[in-house]
Amino acid sequence: MTRKKITILDLQRKKENSIPITMLTAYDYSSAILVDESEMDMILVGDSLGMVVMGLENTVPVTMDEMIHHCRMVSRGAKYTFLVGDMPFLSYEVSIAEAVRNAGRFLKEAGMDAVKLEGGTEMAETVRAIVRAGMPVMGHIGLTPQSVSKLGGFKVQGKTAESAQCLLQDALALEEAGCFSIVLEAVPDSVAQVISQQLTIHTIGIGAGAGCDGQVLVYHDMLGLFNGYSPKFVKQYVNLREQISEALVQYRKEVQAGEFPDKTHTYKMSKRELDGFLENVKKHQA
Repeated sequence: MTRKKITILDLQRKKENSIPITMLTAYDYSSAILVDESEMDMILVGDSLGMVVMGLENTVPVTMDEMIHHCRMVSRGAKYTFLVGDMPFLSYEVSIAEAVRNAGRFLKEAGMDAVKLEGGTEMAETVRAIVRAGMPVMGHIGLTPQSVSKLGGFKVQGKTAESAQCLLQDALALEEAGCFSIVLEAVPDSVAQVISQQLTIHTIGIGAGAGCDGQVLVYHDMLGLFNGYSPKFVKQYVNLREQISEALVQYRKEVQAGEFPDKTHTYKMSKRELDGFLENVKKHQA
């Protein structure tokens, strides 16, 4: 069966038919190819690249140009997966006009299918303007990493009845503003399930339980490539960091021992051409 490019309509049909939506991050060409070949529904080029790729303490310093750079790489590698570009800190908060302009860069310059931004009710007008300009928007509420200082750290959100109600109101406001999807991060599973049931658009959970319409994880986390802080919600499917480390050490040892490269990994020249080459060398040295 020939694969077709995933669209928003495909994602919405999954919500309507209670089929879980799959999403993973990717930050470059090679990882995008692998995720695309796995038949994932969506790829998020997240500003989480600031931590797992750039070595930053959080996502706040990531710039628009850095996001566009990585999004371009991903769009070259992923041909069928629905692509979402993460709008970095201060690329959409300063003014609505700037938010629309920056969102447009993700689609026009970087090949993304949609953009994602953080915030609830306070971002509704910005979402509405971007959608009005013809660009799909994914919302993001709960633990919003760009606001980690304001939240007092990477902490679970919506643990009280009052804060859970605020999350629901945020989700409803984003849906009304035109979001096609909402990420729920670090939210109690019962709260996320209620929010998902109240919305007609789909929810993507990360640390929000199985009651969401889909799930997303960070590529480096689930493959064991990142040795930094690992949240409770991360499931590591393989420890590639350990395997890669072993391979690197083995390579170093083989080079030092003169075992690599061997004849298997070496190009050869015909004896006739070699003799001619050596004869020319002798002439130049004479």
